[in-house]
Amino acid sequence: MKKISTVVIEGMPIFKDKQLTIGLDLGDRTSRYCILKEAGEIIWEQELPTTAKGIEPVFGKIPRSRIALETGTHSPWISRQLSQYGHEVIVAHVRNVRLISESSRKDDRLDARTLGRLARIDPALLCPVRHRSAKAQIHLTLIRAGAALVSTRTALVNAARGLAKSYGQRLRKCGTEQMNWEIAQGLSQELREALDSLLAEIESRNERIAEYDGRIEQIAREGYPEVARLKQVKGVGPLMALTYVLTLDDPHRFRRSRDVGCFVGLRPGRRNSGRSEPQLPIRKEGDRYLRTLLVQGAHYVLGPFGQDSDLRRWGLKLAERGGKNAKKRAVVAVARKLAVLLHKLWVSQEVYEPLRNKRKGMAQVA
Repeated sequence: MKKISTVVIEGMPIFKDKQLTIGLDLGDRTSRYCILKEAGEIIWEQELPTTAKGIEPVFGKIPRSRIALETGTHSPWISRQLSQYGHEVIVAHVRNVRLISESSRKDDRLDARTLGRLARIDPALLCPVRHRSAKAQIHLTLIRAGAALVSTRTALVNAARGLAKSYGQRLRKCGTEQMNWEIAQGLSQELREALDSLLAEIESRNERIAEYDGRIEQIAREGYPEVARLKQVKGVGPLMALTYVLTLDDPHRFRRSRDVGCFVGLRPGRRNSGRSEPQLPIRKEGDRYLRTLLVQGAHYVLGPFGQDSDLRRWGLKLAERGGKNAKKRAVVAVARKLAVLLHKLWVSQEVYEPLRNKRKGMAQVA
């Protein structure tokens, strides 16, 4: 059997063989890697800092190899850095790899070995995922930062209203973005003084959120012309459209538009056996924030202000089928179809026709 020839430099073997497979278990501070040769024999195991400077001296010296790592906080930038060194990088969807996620003997060293061995046998066993580009990630980070501010603002507004009620008084009804010091004018003097700093913090959050909204609209307008095409659908605003574009990153990565519904986790689970076909909840895989925005868009489509469209009519018929969960299932189904529709508009670059099915029916009758 062919041996791997190595040269040791500063305690690190420099491998000259080209048939290497590496499993990399990522940690927040340190990561563990395991190098396998072509036959599957372990030839080197070590730990390294989870930093750009810690990765470069190790993987920058190794010939082009197949490297498998797990999805996680650090996997996007590490996978890009490893790809720059010329390596074949496989990002494993660990949630779908039971050999790792459900292992009774789980530690960094064993996980690195398992990743390497699965990548050596068949990368498909790792259910590989594709990370978005650095440009898409930084713009998506801007959106997530704004969403975090919105979440904290909501918590602050709820706290202010709850504290006022506990004192036997109430703040006037208004949207969270309208909450300010003037809303507290009807409260007693001592309660206004107690809530003064809290209301000031809410006003500050409103200003910061407005700044983020302006930056998001500017990015969408200047850098992503496809956003305007997706906004043709009533209920899809710049935030949802830009988040959709940035999360998918490349629309041609999907063979069919229907695959996007599975990608965002809006496909029902399946566990059929014989004649048994139980109804299972949606998988909730993929990006949670995008899924939340799509569900919000579905609520608008089915709500009182929704535009008359094929999507709305289909969703309302689904909601009328009865059952206590009929409306909930209809909202999820419309959100899934909305994701598919947006991808179709993005790829085809067609003009959106809300009542396209009705027009086709009239043409057939004529």
